[in-house]
Amino acid sequence: MARSGRTGQKSSRRSPKRLVLGVFIFAFAALIIAQSAPQIAGAFDPVRTSVGDRLGAGERISLWSRISGQAAKDERIRELEAAVRDLARYKAAAISMAERLEAYEQILNLMGEPPARGVTARITSESEGPFAQTLLANAGRAQGVEPGSVAMNEGGLVGRVIQLGERSSRILLVTDFNSRVPVIGEVSGVHAIMQGGSTGSGTLTDMPERSDFIEGERILTSSEGGAFPRGLVVGEVVESGNGWRVKYAMAEGSAGYVQLIPPPIISKPIPEPDVPPAEEGAPAASPTQGARQ
Repeated sequence: MARSGRTGQKSSRRSPKRLVLGVFIFAFAALIIAQSAPQIAGAFDPVRTSVGDRLGAGERISLWSRISGQAAKDERIRELEAAVRDLARYKAAAISMAERLEAYEQILNLMGEPPARGVTARITSESEGPFAQTLLANAGRAQGVEPGSVAMNEGGLVGRVIQLGERSSRILLVTDFNSRVPVIGEVSGVHAIMQGGSTGSGTLTDMPERSDFIEGERILTSSEGGAFPRGLVVGEVVESGNGWRVKYAMAEGSAGYVQLIPPPIISKPIPEPDVPPAEEGAPAASPTQGARQ
């Protein structure tokens, strides 16, 4: 009988502990359900707000927000809102500068670049052999592709057509070691030759002395040699040791399609025929007389 009495006392002592443990488990399960179900979370919002205000009184971020992760979300939202405001200012400044530039070009009667016309083709195969890195596109002479056309994608310059068929084109990538592209810094104006490299960036060579690029500026084609039109985006310049390298822009827009743009063709001026000088004392022949003769 004594043992049974002690057992009853022990069980009566443990029952409150089990009750408290059950309450905690139930509260924890309710918290998880409230975080996962939007309908239930809405019902707990007033209680959660009041508890968070009491626990985090006098602090900038409440303790409840730290525990639930809401503080990090709010901070990220504020960062994105600030970025949107900055982009809106940059957009307004860019529109204003574009309008001003257009007005200056009209005043100076400046001849701009001719509109680019090209053929959009899909990449059908890719070759990354030890001797050449090329792409094969499903457009050729029948689709209007011209020999030496320049290949572009959403990111920037991809390469140049080296073989042209009736319905296909082979493109030598700028990442190939044999590729040489005359380039210029968009801000610094420094001219150089970009040599291809398969490590994700090309090497800048043949730079003039006492001239450096600006870290992070865009590298564009300079149209020297007549193989590439001027102003095509090649990549972004980064400093590497004692030299400069170009991070390819084509990698950012490799979606399986390229636009094949004809190479720049600038017709040479035709010289006028030499007109013999008039003899002294002889009347100069008028254009009408020359036409009659």
